[in-house]
Amino acid sequence: MSKKTLPLAEVLGFEASDKRIDILRRIGQAGSISEAARGAGVSYKAAWQALETLGNLAGQPLVEKAVGGSGGGGAVLTAAGLRVLQAADALTQARAQALASLDASAGGHAASTTASRRAASALRTSMRNQFACTVGALRSVQGQVRVQLLLVREGKAPLPLHARITRESAQLLGLRVGLPVLALCKATAVRVTARPASARGAQTESSNVLTGVVMRVSRAAAGGEVSLRLSGEPGTSGPSIVGFAAAGHGLRKGQTAHIGLDESALVIAAAD
Repeated sequence: MSKKTLPLAEVLGFEASDKRIDILRRIGQAGSISEAARGAGVSYKAAWQALETLGNLAGQPLVEKAVGGSGGGGAVLTAAGLRVLQAADALTQARAQALASLDASAGGHAASTTASRRAASALRTSMRNQFACTVGALRSVQGQVRVQLLLVREGKAPLPLHARITRESAQLLGLRVGLPVLALCKATAVRVTARPASARGAQTESSNVLTGVVMRVSRAAAGGEVSLRLSGEPGTSGPSIVGFAAAGHGLRKGQTAHIGLDESALVIAAAD
């Protein structure tokens, strides 16, 4: 066994929001990856993806092959795998106590957006754009899953966004209609223009097309960062998004601008 420190914080960073730890636990119980996959309701490929991700985060194997037995062998947890499960159990208990205390102090109110914001506060990421959403719909498209995300807007109907992810990722996140999630994207993936390009005149099957009001804009000749309010109305509150405009964009504060965001650039993080 490796003597190096096991980075439990990294391995358990998503314990409460997907099935990776659940799969690891089931392997320890059943001694079989295929049985663990069936029990968790995911494909064998998704189970392997979960193990590979956890192993990469841990920097050492959490599962190893078991030789022999009536079934010809199976899988067992390594010492590191057992430590991960022990830590997961301790964190789950502590998390439940902490959330119960928070809910009590808030009068018992636990809206889906509250869960999403708690998850956001626990994330450390370079992605500037993070939105509290709920899953509106799931649809299979060309071997992937197209996820409709409903972005909460105060006093307005939810704003629909779309993301494309693999079927394995959808299974591991346990996505279902009504689930509170976070939608994240890098500012560099958001294209901002003064006028809509003809190819982005309407929502397409590959790109989100939005409008917003410019709140801040770089005046650099080579283009630069733009901050927009997605409510579409100057002086109102609402979700904001940060993107980049090309040279000669001509955008000014208070102006309506057009936003393009590829569906494949939108990342989903489950919030419960």
